[in-house]
Amino acid sequence: MPSHRTIRLLLLTPFALIAQQPHPTCNHCSASYIPAAELKAYLDRAPALAVERGVSDQQVRAVDIGKSHVDVGVVYRPKLTARSPVAEHDLVSEVYHIMDGEADLVTGPDIEGLETRPSTNNNVRNLNGPGSNGTSIRGGVTHHLKAGDVIVIPAGVGHWFTRIDDHIRYLIVRIDPDKVTPLKDEAASRQDLRKQ
Repeated sequence: MPSHRTIRLLLLTPFALIAQQPHPTCNHCSASYIPAAELKAYLDRAPALAVERGVSDQQVRAVDIGKSHVDVGVVYRPKLTARSPVAEHDLVSEVYHIMDGEADLVTGPDIEGLETRPSTNNNVRNLNGPGSNGTSIRGGVTHHLKAGDVIVIPAGVGHWFTRIDDHIRYLIVRIDPDKVTPLKDEAASRQDLRKQ
C-alpha cells in the first residue's frame, strides 16, 4: 500500500505539470500575412530604387512577436561594378532566401577598417539597427549564392558582396530580439507602396 507521501505526490503531480507548462511569449498576437502581390509590388519598383541608391533594401513588414521583432523585406542588388563595403549589424540577425540571380558573399567576424554607422543612417533607423561598415573580411568564407539558396547571418557577422555579375534578388527575414527596428504593419506598407 502506498504511503500518504506517495499519494500526495501523485495527486500534486498534474498540478505541478500544469504550472510548469510554457506560456506563449506573444499574448494574443495576430499572425501577419503578406500576399505575393504585395511582395511583387516591392520587387517591381526595386530596380529603379537600386539605380537611385545603389541597392534596394525595402522593409515590407516589421512585426512584434513578443520577445522579439521579426522583419520581412526584399532586397535587389544590381551588377557589382565597384568594391562594396562590408556590413555588420550589432543586434539584428538576417536570413536571406535567394529568389533569382547569383552572387558571391563573403562572411566572417574579423572585419577590417570597421567604422560605426551614425545613428542617423537610414539603415540603422529603419532596417537593421546599429552596426558598422568595413573594407574587407580577414579569413572570411565565400558563399556562392543562387536561386533557392538560404543563408543565415547572425548579428555581429560581417557580410560582403564581392561579385554580382548581373543582379541578385532575395527575401530577407530580420530577427531583432532587442526591438531596435520600428514596427511596420500592412497599412504602413500600403502607404509606402503609394510613394512610388
